[in-house]
Amino acid sequence: MKNATETVELPEHYPVSLKVNGQAYNLKLQPWVSLLDALRDHLQLKGTKKGCDHGQCGACTVLVNGKRINSCLTMAVMKDGEEITTIEGLAKGDELHPLQKAFIEHDAFQCGYCTPGQICSAVGLLNEGKANSLEEVKELMSGNICRCGAYTHINSAIMQVKGETGNE
Repeated sequence: MKNATETVELPEHYPVSLKVNGQAYNLKLQPWVSLLDALRDHLQLKGTKKGCDHGQCGACTVLVNGKRINSCLTMAVMKDGEEITTIEGLAKGDELHPLQKAFIEHDAFQCGYCTPGQICSAVGLLNEGKANSLEEVKELMSGNICRCGAYTHINSAIMQVKGETGNE
């Protein structure tokens, strides 16, 4: 056991293996690098946005093993070996994900800054299978802020895809 007055040296970098959008990456990261910063700064995946950097706005939402998380609150080393999907990984080639199409059809974005996090959160929401009504969608999406106020359109897009996928 270490003495409370001893200095413990942290390694400069940790090896981290991430599978992002189907591609494997082996990184060496400092232990305090967030998943958001690893995606944006080390993998150059700029679709995931840095909003508040405190987990309050949802702009940084990505999927880890199909579940939505705030990537700004998660250290990259904690997700070693995990499957991560960002907004860039939702489309299959030129074929947009149904939620991406629905966001376009419903004009569910204005400035577009929150859109990647909104869409990833909506995909996670549908994966969870918990939202059985518009009110539940609103509540379960409440962690994603849209400063432009496009909530009506966002919710309409989600409800459309929810209906198409039989998650009603």
